[in-house]
Amino acid sequence: MNILLVYAHPEPRSLNGSLKAFTIKRLEAAGHSVQISDLYAMNWKAQLDADDSIQRRPGERFDPSLDSRHAYENGLQSLDIVREQEKLLWADAVILQFPLWWFSMPAILKGWVERVYAYGFAYGVGEHSDSHWGDRYGEGTLAGKRAMLVVTAGGWEPHYSPRGINGPIDDLLFPIHHGILYYPGFDILPPFVVYRTGKIDETRYAAICEQLGKRLDELFTTAPIPFRPQNAGAYEIPALTLRPEIAPGRTGFGVHVGDDA
Repeated sequence: MNILLVYAHPEPRSLNGSLKAFTIKRLEAAGHSVQISDLYAMNWKAQLDADDSIQRRPGERFDPSLDSRHAYENGLQSLDIVREQEKLLWADAVILQFPLWWFSMPAILKGWVERVYAYGFAYGVGEHSDSHWGDRYGEGTLAGKRAMLVVTAGGWEPHYSPRGINGPIDDLLFPIHHGILYYPGFDILPPFVVYRTGKIDETRYAAICEQLGKRLDELFTTAPIPFRPQNAGAYEIPALTLRPEIAPGRTGFGVHVGDDA
């Protein structure tokens, strides 16, 4: 199978650097084809701006969505964006690996998403009508592919528990899982999270690699998080709110995960 690893950490000798090397070796040993987008090593341009198109819309002010659509539809995207889109189309599974910085992904990885997820490629796809509000949330260009996060966090695991001060890890990762990955169609696997990264010795590192290796071995057999598809009847269109009989009396991120979770 084809696997794309999008990696965001500036130090090759870090824990993340070691886990990246382990992941590549493990996947290739299993017979997978692997491509790596090492964003810091690539000196990836993080900011979305007018230079993302090699030819602007004549006489128009810069509009991120409209310029993105114009560039995508007319073959005018900058080459770095095109290459990353080609990797996504090639991949059967995508792994995003990053440290949890200020409760989210590093800015360089967010910039990768903002630039590569062009209008017409990852959003603005499909019919928009009173019965079908675009091909998204379970549908779209990347439907049928799998995605998994590999995340490192400095805090203790209890800090990210349901009553932990940092908030539940599932809630912190929901915007990435649901909004960045499920939106254009990925099936989302449960994340692999390493906590308390400042306290890792050789014994604990070996245990982490064993656990990560098992998750990588099961990349194509692990059941994905059962997010509710947008156009399968759970949501009222065009309001895009859950029907009253689904998860009655409940609110929050968890209502968008099916009852078989």
